[in-house]
Order: sequence, then structure tokens, then C-alpha cells
Amino acid sequence: MANFRLPMATSNRTMTILASNMQSFILMTTQRFSLVAFLCFVPCLVARADKAPDPLTIATWNLEWFFDDFQANNRSDIAKEQSAPSTEEWQWKLYTVAAAIAKFQPTILAVQEIEDRSVMTALTKALKDKHNLTYRVAFIEGFDSATEQDVAILYRSGLVEYSRREQTQEMFASKEFYNLSKHMFAKFEWQANGKTESLSALVLHLRATADAADLRRQQSKLAQAWMSAGIEAGENRVIMGDLNVEELAGNVTANGDGMFELLGRRTEKTSDDLFDLLEMAPEGKRQTHLILEKQFDRILVSKPMLATTAGPGIKFKSIEVLSQYNIRGVGADMDHWDTRYTKDRAERDISDHHPVMATFEFRK
Repeated sequence: MANFRLPMATSNRTMTILASNMQSFILMTTQRFSLVAFLCFVPCLVARADKAPDPLTIATWNLEWFFDDFQANNRSDIAKEQSAPSTEEWQWKLYTVAAAIAKFQPTILAVQEIEDRSVMTALTKALKDKHNLTYRVAFIEGFDSATEQDVAILYRSGLVEYSRREQTQEMFASKEFYNLSKHMFAKFEWQANGKTESLSALVLHLRATADAADLRRQQSKLAQAWMSAGIEAGENRVIMGDLNVEELAGNVTANGDGMFELLGRRTEKTSDDLFDLLEMAPEGKRQTHLILEKQFDRILVSKPMLATTAGPGIKFKSIEVLSQYNIRGVGADMDHWDTRYTKDRAERDISDHHPVMATFEFRK
């Protein structure tokens, strides 16, 4: 039974409405209140979803230690070491990231390796002040105390809720899963073609390095377990982020390091499968890392979102690794890790990961 609170027109007192739906309700008030007057409020309670963007663009970008120069709130040594070395250098990073985002202007941008809400607020301010772009932030602090890195979402429209999840006691006891310290769920809704279209996303930043493959498999299994019910129900579902997988797009094996689990291939049924959109990019343009020949950053979608799936809804159109917005000057900086804040700024690349963006349409 939903609770609504409405201010009364003739009094400072408040009327409480307990309603199971808009057709049946009970009014509890200390004053007389006309039913006709109450019905005038009803349309105000029905909120329409945001207008659908045209097109809908969903991107992911690991911003590589997007930490400001203020270190008093950092606890780990590595977080302090990797923070911006000065206010001037932090402002360079902040404004350069904002300028890059302004060039491809995603509807939704999942980011990884960010410090906290304050750096994301600074980023939205830079986007507004410097580029007249309005973005909002979805952020919930994770618990990676070793690096203090986190994930977040920048979005232009559609967000209706976001959250984190934890393992159940049964999951912990099974030892089949490993904690996702850096993750966030988000649900979006848009009004398109006379109906509300929904999309549920899970942003991930999985454990790094090749020797952490076993942990990545357990993390991937947990993510898939959390998403599978919605996938099987035919909902629009997306898993995206820096997955740190060593396997290349289209070359997934049962003994790999997580993609097999994330794509739902560990089960015999196909109703819980996801699809790796990076496979749709030209084969020679799938590298998402600045230095390494790796495809760490992925966008996975459920079957209803594929262009080949018949019917109306949110449908995939294209995907691109946007290296051109990350690489500055002449070619990629192979010495980037050693010169991240010392190379000449005209040549200095932004991150050791490229943004990846998928484009969708609302099909009638």
C-alpha cells in the first residue's frame, strides 16, 4: 500500500493518503476534505518518464585514478600516491576529461577509478560551466579500501533509481562467489512511442591482472546471478564497465576469466544469455586499452536489445571505441604510466583506457 503526502490547500496540516491504486483509497485527515477537491490532485501524482533521447547512447570509461589533489580524506598509500600531485594538475585532468565527454556527449556514462562523489560533482560542474551540458551523478560508496577507487554514473535523463547489492549468507557459505566491491545498479525509464521503455544496468570494475582470473570468474558469476532473473524475463539488461578480462571479443572459453559466466554460457539454457557488443565493432578497432593490446572495457546487453530481435523497444545500432577522444597529440603514449602528470600537456593522453560507446534507437 503506497503512502502519499499532499499539502492541504486551506491549512498547514497534511493529509495522508493510503492507496493500493488510484481507484481505491482511504483518506485519513483531521479536517473535512471534498472528494472532488482531492481528485483534482490525482493527475499530479502520475509522473511520466523522461522523453526518450534520440539516439540513446551508453558509454563506459575508466578515467584512471580520477582523484583530486586533496589527500586528507585518503587512507591508503596507493590512493595518496596516485592522486593528482597539485591543484593545477587536478584541474588539467578535470577539464580535459570534461572536454572529451563534451565531444561524444553520451546519454549515460559509466565511469571507473573515480575517487568519490566530490570529484564527480566537480566534473558535472565543469561540463556545465565550460560546455553548457547538464549531467547528474549516481554514486554509492563501495568498499575497496585498498585502492579507494569507485564507480559512478553520469546521466542526462531517465534515471529512476540506483542501488548496490550484497551476497546472501547462502552465497557466502557456498564459496562460489567473490565480492563485487566496485559496482552499482541503475534503472532508467523513458517515454517513447506512447509507452514507457525501461533499462536496467549494472556497472562493474572487476579485479585486475591475469593472475586474478579465478577471482574474476567468481565475481562474474555473482554479477550474472544478480542479473539473470531480469534477463530471463525478457527485460532490457546491460552489464558494462572495466571487466579486466584477458579474453578477446568473440573468443570466450569455459576456462577463461569471467566472460563465459557474464554471458550466461555456464548454464545450458539460453534464456539468461547476454551478448558482447564489442563483437560488433570492426575486428581491428576493438582495443580499449591505451598501451596494452587488450579489450578490457565491454558493454553486454540482453537479447531484446539486439538489432536482430524483432519488435519495438530499445535496439542496438552501433558501437565504437572512442580512442580519438582519449589520445592527445601524436599517437598513444607508450610511456603513459611513467609520464601521466609530467608529459607536455599538448601531448599527454587522458587515461590508460579509451571510452567505449554503444548507440541505440527506440524502435516503433
